[in-house]
Amino acid sequence: MSDLSNYRKTYDKAELLENTIPEDPINLFHKWFHEVEDFGGVEEVNAMTVSTFGLDGFPKNRVVLLKKFNEEGFIFYTNYTSEKGKAILNNPHICLSFFWHSIERQVIIKGIAEKTTENISDNYFASRPKGSQLGALVSNQSEVIPNREYLEEKLKTLEHQFENKEVPRPNFWGGFLVRPVEIEFWQGRPNRLHDRIRYQLKENYIWKIDRLAP
Repeated sequence: MSDLSNYRKTYDKAELLENTIPEDPINLFHKWFHEVEDFGGVEEVNAMTVSTFGLDGFPKNRVVLLKKFNEEGFIFYTNYTSEKGKAILNNPHICLSFFWHSIERQVIIKGIAEKTTENISDNYFASRPKGSQLGALVSNQSEVIPNREYLEEKLKTLEHQFENKEVPRPNFWGGFLVRPVEIEFWQGRPNRLHDRIRYQLKENYIWKIDRLAP
C-alpha cells in the first residue's frame, strides 16, 4: 500500500474576503477565470469536472471543456446519447467543478442542465475543426466497440464521404446549458484554514452570500 500521508503543501497565494467580492457570482467567476489565465500554469483553464447521477444509480465524474459562460449559466457540448448525456436528460441536477492548482483555487457549481437551442448547437458545431466534426459522427459515445481499427476505418469512410462538403451536425450531438443555483468559491489558505464563499440563488434572482468553515 502506498502511504501518501507525508504529501504536504502550503496554500498562501491569495485570499478571498467578503469586502472584495461582487454580489453576482458570475462576475467573480469571470474575474477568477481570467486571473488564472494570466497567472499561467494551467494548460486548459476551461477544463471542468461534470458530475451526474447515472442510470445505474451511481454518481460519476468526468472532465469536459467549458465552451461559454454568461449570466444564464455554463455551456458545454456532448453526445446526448452517451452515458453522460442520458444521465443528464434523466436527472438534470448536476455539478460542475474547476480546480486551478497553480493559483490554489476551486469553484463548485450546482445547477440544472437543459439542452441549448438547436441554433446555438449548430453554430458551435460549424465552428469546430472538420476532424472534430467527423469525430462526433464516428463515435457512438459510451457504446462497446470491437477495437481501435473500427473507429479509424469508420473515420476514413466519412472523410471520403464528406470530402469538399460541409459536415452537418448530427441531431444526437449538442450543448447543455447549466443554470447555477449555488456556486462555491474556494481559495487555499495557510494552516488549512481555507476561504470558502458560497452563493445561493434565492427568489427574485438574488444571491445569498455566506462564508463556510474550511
